[in-house]
Amino acid sequence: MHGTPNEARHSLAALTLGAIGVVYGDIGTSPLYAFREALAQSAADGISRGEIIGILSLALWALIIVVTLKYVLFLSRMDNNGEGGVLSLMALAKRATGGQWLIVLLLGAVGAALFYGDAIITPALSVLSAVEGLKTIHGFEGMAEPVILGVAIGILVVLFGIQSRGTAAVSVLFGPVCAVWFLVLAGLGLWHIADAPEILTAFNPGNAVAFMTSHGTTGLFVLGAVFLTVTGAEALIADMGHFGRQPIQLGWVTFVWPALTLNYLGQGALALKGLAIAHASGHTLANADWFFLMAPDALRAPLVVLATLATIIASQAVITGAYSLTHQAIALGLLPRLTIRQTSEHQIGQIYMPGVNWLLLFGVLVLVLNFRSSSAMAAAYGIAVTGTMVVTTCLSFIIAWRFWRWEPIWTGLLIAPFLSLDLFFFGANILRVTEGGWVPLLVASLMGLIILTWIKGRQAALERSSEQGIMLSDMVRALAARPPVLIEGTAIFLTQDLDVAPSALLHNLKHNKALHRQNVMLKVETQTTPYVASCDRLEIDPVAEHFMRARLRYGYMDTIDVPSDLARQEGLLSARGGTSFFVGRSVIRQSTKPILPRWMTFLYGILHRNAADPTAYFSIPPNRVIELGSQIEL
Repeated sequence: MHGTPNEARHSLAALTLGAIGVVYGDIGTSPLYAFREALAQSAADGISRGEIIGILSLALWALIIVVTLKYVLFLSRMDNNGEGGVLSLMALAKRATGGQWLIVLLLGAVGAALFYGDAIITPALSVLSAVEGLKTIHGFEGMAEPVILGVAIGILVVLFGIQSRGTAAVSVLFGPVCAVWFLVLAGLGLWHIADAPEILTAFNPGNAVAFMTSHGTTGLFVLGAVFLTVTGAEALIADMGHFGRQPIQLGWVTFVWPALTLNYLGQGALALKGLAIAHASGHTLANADWFFLMAPDALRAPLVVLATLATIIASQAVITGAYSLTHQAIALGLLPRLTIRQTSEHQIGQIYMPGVNWLLLFGVLVLVLNFRSSSAMAAAYGIAVTGTMVVTTCLSFIIAWRFWRWEPIWTGLLIAPFLSLDLFFFGANILRVTEGGWVPLLVASLMGLIILTWIKGRQAALERSSEQGIMLSDMVRALAARPPVLIEGTAIFLTQDLDVAPSALLHNLKHNKALHRQNVMLKVETQTTPYVASCDRLEIDPVAEHFMRARLRYGYMDTIDVPSDLARQEGLLSARGGTSFFVGRSVIRQSTKPILPRWMTFLYGILHRNAADPTAYFSIPPNRVIELGSQIEL
């Protein structure tokens, strides 16, 4: 039964407000530093009118092409049953190619690795840039750097420290606060555009082209900084599962995009006004913190407070995104299991991952203490985001070609301009590697190494287990010839290969000299769809009188609850004698004939040993679990 038109409009308005508070937090705080940093790249000999208008033209057209055309109008339609983001695109591309294309897995792994670089930089840069606004307040101009760093670090520590309590209680404020923030952005911009109406000529793309052709290599450095205006665009598709496509598109086109455009125009107009005053007095115009200078002195302190709140919300969105991405990566087999805690009884997506949380905080604090200012940190930002955008565009080509069944030539012609622009931005940011761009590359490289090691290690361990084990069919025939003692109850053996007898079953027969009346070889699989309906998850295949194979299929966004889903099969868990879950605990050893490089085996052993308890991950009650150890030589 459908709601009334009024109810539908109310629901759309509520979702749009929620999207404004979560989806646009990152890109919405870019005016704090983007125009300032872009202008700084070309302001060595003072700032000219052509530079102000040219840079602003680049920023406005970046918002139009990269965000509006590519993400809002094109990529938002490329959802995986409502879910978006780089790993959802990877899963959709895997389904479209039958899981046979290695390039799809590599692109997904690279995109995930780059995201962690972004997740570390965003809180550090945004919070620090907001706190630095204190120096624009009368009486605080001489605020020492250690004080600013101390305030920023205090905010960040508190932000990460409260994650374990969940954000459901305060998240209702995100939408209203960000709505006020964007209204302030628009208001400040409108106020200053009147000071220099000629700034509206920045809408002419010829000014952007003229700037790039006249500035040579400097223009590329400026372009790398201009890209700061579109950081956070990935959130538009990553959060589609929470809000839906229409609220995200509506929020951008009708509210966020106009507010950002007006604010950037206002900053440019303020710079033009300052340029006229400087020329009249015979001086050159120096770069400044244009965003905070737009506010009159009396309102600057409240603006700093509001900016700080906006950056905290933007940071919260990135932190939550890191949890969600890690959860997906674990489900898709890219990372080892980690501890996941639900922080809300009502919202299943509200999770907390302590390992991810504290590693992110450590990385953020290292960045703040090492770079010590938002300007020094800005160079580190673009590479991670542009790299992710290149990955996203490549995956979109595969999906349009193989999943949507578009003609490859026409698909290539459509994707080529987006990919060219992404590569151009990426190349411009690569020029700033020595200024700090190495940070996201280092983080992404470490994460990529972990992902590669985990994938290769799991494959090698499964291969070795198959070699060392015996076929389930052979064991069943042997037991039929010489039946062991039968005991009442059901034994469920978690395994990765349903054709090979689990080591836990062999150890149980060897040491306990008994067999349960009902034995279930259970494999838990993750599908390339975000959700699998409860009624479609379990598949059972009888093998012999006392044996059966079972598959439990989950989507990569589903919460795994093995006992509840097995209980849907009548008689499976309710048989006389109770049910026990047998889990094999493997110890990784170096083999005399290794199938992996020794360093990779060593790293895989560390990851395997520190992976979270599988019984907790599968929601199995601890008092029903029996663990039996084994060794795997790699």
